[in-house]
Amino acid sequence: MSLEKHDLLHELPNSKDTIHELKTKDNHFAKLFEEYHEVDHEVYRIENGTEHASDEYLEERKKVRLNLKDQLYAMVRDYEAAQAS
Repeated sequence: MSLEKHDLLHELPNSKDTIHELKTKDNHFAKLFEEYHEVDHEVYRIENGTEHASDEYLEERKKVRLNLKDQLYAMVRDYEAAQAS
């Protein structure tokens, strides 16, 4: 199994400028962004064996990460759509 971090900038490379702008101008986005990265790092540490956790806990954290990514992606998409119009 390939272990990799799911860094948001890596996941959405075409939205790097938008992500930076939202992080500096939108406190809610910045909070979700930080939480996403904390959860992503935790999942990575569990998967590579640095931290130990049950399979159930790991799966729950992955679901949290996915939910946060979905929220962040929606905010990026909405911001970019508003800028394009």
